[in-house]
Amino acid sequence: MDFVSNESTNPSYEISSLIAPTINTTPTTPSSSSSSPISSASNNNNNNNNTTPTPSRYENQKRRDWNTFCQYLRSHKPPLSLPLCSGTHVLEFLHYLDQFGKTKVHNPTCPFFGIPNPPAPCPCPLRQAWGSLDALIGRLRAAYEENGGQPETNPFAARAVRVYLRDVRDFQAKARGVSYEKKRKRPKPNVKG
Repeated sequence: MDFVSNESTNPSYEISSLIAPTINTTPTTPSSSSSSPISSASNNNNNNNNTTPTPSRYENQKRRDWNTFCQYLRSHKPPLSLPLCSGTHVLEFLHYLDQFGKTKVHNPTCPFFGIPNPPAPCPCPLRQAWGSLDALIGRLRAAYEENGGQPETNPFAARAVRVYLRDVRDFQAKARGVSYEKKRKRPKPNVKG
């Protein structure tokens, strides 16, 4: 797998929701001078009986990611339907997303390879961080099954995707001089009174 080149296959896909997700937190309420009985009734219903809960931030992000991936499949040459999607297409999508990354990943030939805080700028490419890709795949894996996909055919759970994520994690750890090892939980000391 090539983590060094900065080639994009199809730069026409819309991924703005993955780059800079926006959440509108400003509620829109009718003005108090409104004389419409409908706006007053709906205002009272919103205050007293809110039957549809607001989706969580995670659910909103999962929906945006799913819509973005589906748009990627529609824009694919030739267009792909979801049942025909495989782990290979997921890997193409992840490679495509790298061009929008914000994490500096040093090439092995860079003098700052393996240095956590380089003292000077370098021409190494910006990539998607491993943690972002891992979280994205987790959300898409869940969204696939929520949208009628069978767990056995989930392309986001393909072995190739898991291997790719592990390779990205290991390469970025070496290139950036950081460790992605899981932190072990320390047992709590017994306190006797």
